[in-house]
Amino acid sequence: MDGALRALAAEDLKSSFGPAVIERTGSLVVARNRLDAEVARTVREGELTQAAERDGKATMASWLRGHHRLSQRESSRLVHAGRTLERLPVLAAAAAAGAVSVEVVTVLAPVVSDVNLARAEAQGVDVAAIDALLTDVAMTRSHADLRQAVGHYLARLDPDGIEPDPTEQRSLTFTKHTDGTVTIHGRLDAVGGEKVQTAVESIQHASRPAGDTRSRARQAGDALVQLADNALASGSLPMLRGHKPHVGVLIDLDDLMDTSSGAGAGAGRTTFGGIISAAKARWLACDGNVTRIVIGPEGQPLDVGQSKRLFPPHLRRAIEVRDRHCVFAGCDAPSYWCDVHHVIHWIDGGDTCLDNGALLCERHHTKVHHGFRIERQPDGRWRTWRPDGTEILIGQPFLISA
Repeated sequence: MDGALRALAAEDLKSSFGPAVIERTGSLVVARNRLDAEVARTVREGELTQAAERDGKATMASWLRGHHRLSQRESSRLVHAGRTLERLPVLAAAAAAGAVSVEVVTVLAPVVSDVNLARAEAQGVDVAAIDALLTDVAMTRSHADLRQAVGHYLARLDPDGIEPDPTEQRSLTFTKHTDGTVTIHGRLDAVGGEKVQTAVESIQHASRPAGDTRSRARQAGDALVQLADNALASGSLPMLRGHKPHVGVLIDLDDLMDTSSGAGAGAGRTTFGGIISAAKARWLACDGNVTRIVIGPEGQPLDVGQSKRLFPPHLRRAIEVRDRHCVFAGCDAPSYWCDVHHVIHWIDGGDTCLDNGALLCERHHTKVHHGFRIERQPDGRWRTWRPDGTEILIGQPFLISA
């Protein structure tokens, strides 16, 4: 197997045509499914024989995390897949042949939980027949269809049972990557999922400017961040470690002040361990608190100054009354979605005052920090320019000839 993998890795794919690439991909997916099935089967054997104790680990899941650096989610999935394959032989045969993935095995796992097996026995359900039926669905229908079929079976298995505690059906994990981006994995109960989806949809549909080319997935991502922004700005969230929750960034003063192009990449560290560029840190500081901390040569704090709110509450209220919504051309995002932006950045000597402040929603605040420009005219109107110097004009008059 090792030799075959080495040979595959040595193949030159650049000379392959489309059909050959598709065929190769399909073969590799089948091979991966077969390998995953063997890993799950072996992990189950290790669980039964307490093999992890040999290396001082209590469980196979902790061994997988510690010795092979798998995530908690992935290690748990392999453990549960091994248990499921042991109890569903038809599914196990399909997995061994590469016809189904370990993800499919995970979907069928609730079918053979101790509780559901007891219910099936009490009602005279032939679990072997269910194994064959659901495996056929897994091999011939879409993943969504399989989830629906499994859900239908479980609902019929206990139609009048005790309604499950929704909090036991919820999970949410955040995986932080080396570039600071975060992947969210989660599962919500039916009602909780509806609540979150409704909240995201409300913001998503309230912020659809003309000419918006974002995909629906991007719109939903922006809406979720806006939902968090609104909650943080409201001041009504529970205290976190004795303080109101806020996004924190630690950055060296030289990186923060150096506005030259490309300077300070990966220079700031967030509260939860993410790494962001100095440009992103300057953007966050535009409408935030700034605290001076003097660090000694061995990394210990020597002095901490008073936190300074760049735009204090009374000044923000005045700017909200004046601007009413995001001032970027064509945007009407409400004031409570907006940051107060320094038109001339405070790092460049711009004053924190009414004349130098402007309301910008998150999306357009980012745009202005990446080349777009806004300017307030003597008559109070705001104008917006693209990075190439052309102005964004809204509602231009046109001539109708008779």
